[in-house]
Amino acid sequence: MIFPNVRPFMKGVGLALVAVAFAHAAQAQDLKSYDSSKKDFWMKPPPDWFLGDETKEMKGLTVPNGPATGLPLAEIEENLKRIKLPPGFKISVYTAGINSARQMAWGDKGTLFVGSFGVGTVYAVVDRDGKREVKPILTGLKMPTGIAFRDGALYVADIDRILKYENAEQNLDKMPEAKVVYDDMPPYVAHGWKYLTFDKQGWLYVPFGPPFNIGVPPTSTSQIRRVNPDTGAAEIVAVGVRNSVGGDVNPLTGEYWFTENARDWLSDNLPSDKLNRVSRFGQHFGYPYCHQGDLPDPKFAMGHSCSEFSPPVLKLGAHVAPLGMKFYNGAQFPAEYRNNIFIALHGSWNRHEYQGGSVVRVVVDKKGNAVKYVPFATGFIKGERDYYGRPNDVLLAKDGSMLVSDDWAGAIYKITYSK
Repeated sequence: MIFPNVRPFMKGVGLALVAVAFAHAAQAQDLKSYDSSKKDFWMKPPPDWFLGDETKEMKGLTVPNGPATGLPLAEIEENLKRIKLPPGFKISVYTAGINSARQMAWGDKGTLFVGSFGVGTVYAVVDRDGKREVKPILTGLKMPTGIAFRDGALYVADIDRILKYENAEQNLDKMPEAKVVYDDMPPYVAHGWKYLTFDKQGWLYVPFGPPFNIGVPPTSTSQIRRVNPDTGAAEIVAVGVRNSVGGDVNPLTGEYWFTENARDWLSDNLPSDKLNRVSRFGQHFGYPYCHQGDLPDPKFAMGHSCSEFSPPVLKLGAHVAPLGMKFYNGAQFPAEYRNNIFIALHGSWNRHEYQGGSVVRVVVDKKGNAVKYVPFATGFIKGERDYYGRPNDVLLAKDGSMLVSDDWAGAIYKITYSK
């Protein structure tokens, strides 16, 4: 039996449900999404670098645009007054005017080489008449973020090839013609920027990121290789790696350690970015099936258990974006800092309140195990979603001080210690 007053009520409920359904459909249409499973996407990623599927909870978050040419020196110096360091440490501007500064490497004669992210340039910083001069020495490259120096030669990773420049320091005014030492590399720009690390044998560790946020990766990506630049020989060291833009060889054990950026578009607090260690060749670190060592992906776990994969040495926090890292083997910092790892945290974008944006220290014991994780240089985040600077690489100087590159400010900082 239908009571007389029920039909109008039910009609109203129906209309309300229809309105809600339309609202949800409209909202779903408003969510940004790209089909990143196809090669067309890998070869021509969207111009806004949006590599994921936006969710209702995370809607509107996007990669922040930094200053197009970096910050003025006076503003950089003012911003550095906000940076907090342990007692006895001091931070200053080493040099400015390096647009989108990324990985750094020392030449044998004291030249500082610096790669860049989006401007296709490699820089050299030289001392002339007591002043530091910044020279663009290579231009027109694709994305020369990763650089290294060995036996007089500069090595540059440019997405799909590794280039070698002989006698680089003697030819800064006109660099010699590049020799391609390795090019068995995919051409995908998204997550294709590299970081180069030499081991004691003269081989290069090279990461290969997948060209999207999350998905089943192309077979030539989501891995770390070890490359012999003298012969072109290469071997796969690790797989299941999402996006690594930093690594170093532990001087105590010879093992390769690397940072890894976890996937986006899950939540503000998941998953955690990682610090990993390669204890045997062929390890699988979980991507895309498992994140942070214990979090199955809601779509791409595909029946896999996290126990199948190598867990991280440390969870570093969600969306902190760990990039360049180095083991400290200098003599200037206090004794307890020796053999610790310093990591540049580039900072969040896929989070409602940014975190990271700092340099952190990981204490490593004599057996090469990570013991604890502590802040070192903090204060680069402005408000909830802005930056004074974004650290992205660290490098030790001969005197034991530390350099930090910042692609937001377009600068290199120097951190020193004095009793």
